[in-house]
Amino acid sequence: MRKSILRFSAVALSLLVVGSCFAVDPAVKSTDIPKLSQEEQHATASKRIAALFTRSHYKQIHLDDAFSEKIFDTYLESLDYSRNLFLQSDIDGFKGYRKQFDNALSDGDLSIPYAMYNLSMQRRYERLVYALKLLDKPFDFSSDDSYQFDRKGAKWPTTTAELDELWRQRVKYDALSLKLAGKQWPEIKDLLAKRYQNAIKRLSQSESEDVFQTVENAFARSIEPHTSYLSPRNAERFNSEMNLSLEGIGAVLQADDDFTVVRSLVPGGPADKSKLLKPEDKITGVAQDDGKMVDIIGWRLDEVVDLIKGPKGTKVRLEVQRGSGATRQSQIVELVRDKVRLEDRAAKSKVIETEGKKIGVIEVPGFYVNLHLDVIKELDKLKAQKIDGLLIDLRGNGGGALTEATDLTGLFMKSGPVVQIRDGMGRIAVNEDNDGKSYYDGPMTVLVDRYSASASEIFSAALNDYGRALILGENTYGKGTVQQHRGLTKVYDFYDKELGHVQYTIAKFYRINGGSTQHKGVTPDITFPALIDPTETGESVEPNALPWDKIPPAQYQRLGDFSKLIPELQKLHDERIKSDPEFRYALEDIAWYKQEKAKKTVSLNEAVRIKEKDELDKRALSRTNERLARMGKPAVKKLDDVPSGLEMPDGYLQEAAKITADLARLKNS
Repeated sequence: MRKSILRFSAVALSLLVVGSCFAVDPAVKSTDIPKLSQEEQHATASKRIAALFTRSHYKQIHLDDAFSEKIFDTYLESLDYSRNLFLQSDIDGFKGYRKQFDNALSDGDLSIPYAMYNLSMQRRYERLVYALKLLDKPFDFSSDDSYQFDRKGAKWPTTTAELDELWRQRVKYDALSLKLAGKQWPEIKDLLAKRYQNAIKRLSQSESEDVFQTVENAFARSIEPHTSYLSPRNAERFNSEMNLSLEGIGAVLQADDDFTVVRSLVPGGPADKSKLLKPEDKITGVAQDDGKMVDIIGWRLDEVVDLIKGPKGTKVRLEVQRGSGATRQSQIVELVRDKVRLEDRAAKSKVIETEGKKIGVIEVPGFYVNLHLDVIKELDKLKAQKIDGLLIDLRGNGGGALTEATDLTGLFMKSGPVVQIRDGMGRIAVNEDNDGKSYYDGPMTVLVDRYSASASEIFSAALNDYGRALILGENTYGKGTVQQHRGLTKVYDFYDKELGHVQYTIAKFYRINGGSTQHKGVTPDITFPALIDPTETGESVEPNALPWDKIPPAQYQRLGDFSKLIPELQKLHDERIKSDPEFRYALEDIAWYKQEKAKKTVSLNEAVRIKEKDELDKRALSRTNERLARMGKPAVKKLDDVPSGLEMPDGYLQEAAKITADLARLKNS
């Protein structure tokens, strides 16, 4: 970006300064904002979705007035999540619609949600025009002012003046964020004007499918979080992702208000291997190679995806925001696009020598087809090195093939049930390992975190129930459901446009002890400090998540019992982490985050924000130099000076290896 700025001529810069004195007029007239109505195929699609969700979903629902109110609330939230578009008078005008969504969806007459959506576009247009007006003169960043970034559950404004104040705070926040990034008012004005103008242009480009997708997903998410409607365009992208055929950065993105958020990383993809991008990161800008950074706040998700995708070997730079409110930090991440190769996603092993023991570590990034065969090869390598214990690293593993969860579990026991599956009719099936062979019988642990989900939870829960492995780390995600993907189009349809697809839950996983992995996840035998706040991430946080319950246990025999060893293992662990710097960092971060989390506003005073940023940077630099010192490497004066590709210590993995070594020693004593 700096190079681009330097290329500006003196004339261009002077014009920019002069231009900053004038008002910014909207590029699109209010009359150009379309009045959207449902298309021919939407009535049929809505009826079919309603039929599928009410007849085939695992969760039995009744599409009645009570459920209509639930859908209405979800839909309204999707239209105005921050409650800064509608006035209370608008909400009062909607009240008559609360009990009409059930009939609208089942009958295929969606005129009510379309009317609400059209009004939301009008209100958004008005707000964006007001935002442009606020750019007429620079903001004063020395005053004692603040921005309420968290308005969840807030009251809707009753007057336009209240709305104006909310948007004044928001625009000032946007401007201050750019100023803290080193930009001056002329460029700030130019960037924000383009951002808001682009948002207005996208309003004018809204399509009927946008409304249909929003209302049907409000219906789906009112049932449970893993049920959804996919437009024809999104269904095509879903299939491409499943086939890993796209060349890009290997990240699954989702829209969150005006932001594009990283939902997950594809194991072995460029983003995953870089360690620079993380789930929950917000992407605010995209640049091609050394080109100019394009502000993408307010862009449609499909447009952002198209911008990030590109040919293998090309570079893309992302401007990323991490954290929230006062803690939000921006940084530039550069990635080289590539195809996700199977070998990059494959399980990998290494040996860690610690506490006088050789501990084999197998990292499993995902439950891909034939995973268990790859793990057998890695086990052979480790056994040849005469390991004393085995650690399976499932951190960040979001799951995959159910069959592989069963087969992988079977490598560590001769035979027996692995997981129970109950469908919507109450029928229970049991997946078992029946090969009669175990590939490793020694001391074993499994390391998990909050992003370990689905198949990861089945595997770790089964080994835990058998007493075969000790579970270490953080409480897992808690996703214990099975989804089915189904197209809505029939062979006899003759619509000009496709009808899209749905994904809905058809079954639920249960441990062999009868308890569900749903909602609660898997609780470790020895818990590490949670780096990911469990109150903000995980199935338990998702609205309408299916509850935890239990069924009768399967017939199985425990292979071991850690109950007598855990107190000693816990004691040794507690003693070590008292002096372990990485755990000290983690505990400090957790305490600091809890303090910051309570805040719903952020200062709009430049001096205050600079002080906050300086303190964070100072702490990060101090920790970095402490780590470099422990690695025997020279200190750096600033974070940008850290050598590229340098792998920092993984304190949690090292401690998990030590616990595995303790387990090996205690079992042999």
